[in-house]
Amino acid sequence: MSLAAPVRWVTHRLNGSFIVGGSYLGSRYAPLPLSWPVAHAGAWFVSHTMASVRDALVDNLRAVFPQESDDQLRRRAYRTCHTYTDDWMDFMRSLSWSREKVLERFVYEEAHHLKDALALGRGAILVTGHFGNWEAGAVLMKALGVPLTVVAMPEADPAVNWLRHRVRTSLDADTIEVRQSLDTPLQIRRRLSEGRAVAMLMDRHVARDRVPVTMFGREAHFMGAPAMLAYLTGAPLVPIFLVREGRGRFRARPHEPILVDRTGQRDLQVRATAQRVATLLEREIEKRPDCWYQFYRYWEAPGVGSRESGVGGPESEVGTRESGIGDPA
Repeated sequence: MSLAAPVRWVTHRLNGSFIVGGSYLGSRYAPLPLSWPVAHAGAWFVSHTMASVRDALVDNLRAVFPQESDDQLRRRAYRTCHTYTDDWMDFMRSLSWSREKVLERFVYEEAHHLKDALALGRGAILVTGHFGNWEAGAVLMKALGVPLTVVAMPEADPAVNWLRHRVRTSLDADTIEVRQSLDTPLQIRRRLSEGRAVAMLMDRHVARDRVPVTMFGREAHFMGAPAMLAYLTGAPLVPIFLVREGRGRFRARPHEPILVDRTGQRDLQVRATAQRVATLLEREIEKRPDCWYQFYRYWEAPGVGSRESGVGGPESEVGTRESGIGDPA
């Protein structure tokens, strides 16, 4: 049973079927001398003509570079659009790579962190943000033989949603769409019990599933569900970030697993865990600000659901005993 319509975070159509579908076909099948200039022209067009996107990027980056002028920040906004198109192009091309080529093109640092987390036998919750090439993580996980489940919001455009499902299926990753079924928490717990890595984006909240964190001296809200799952199931939470480093080259690095204290007060543990992830994301953004892909005003979150702060409120799918996840063992 469907519980809610897909959330639309932005009003522009950059994530519509025409743009996404066209770029999917172009990046995979068009000759490189043609596809790259077209993609870069699109990045220039967005950053110079779509004021809502450009101004949102400028406002977001002002928190990172408070001393820079508007002109400097607008140049950074263009660079972000340019980097995003490069990320998408190389991700699409990586779908056809052999396992050997993936392992040659991906630098995988601190690999023992994820290996150690999975060795505990409770699965692992991989968390990241809208930073770098998170979708390309599925390419690497397939090459490493790590069973992967992606937990995601359904796309507002059905055609785009179908395409993302198709891509993940081609990478042997299954998808669980949140807020679409009453048994979503049970599905996630089942995947963890099977020893799978369950991947979630944590840096946007949905409705009352929100946890306050601080980034760059400003308040933001992360989704509390990943930390709540870690608290309730005992599964280690592993922050991981993946960035593109040159054409057809990537670097992935999982951080030390976070084992949430299940004897501590629930809401305090969830908030502390969310802040740890936010701090790690902040450090990554400082190193590669052009890889931070929030194309709306991040510090003024859109009106999605309640503004009330809370962890695991009644609209959260993982925050209550009735969710089906269960109490800590």
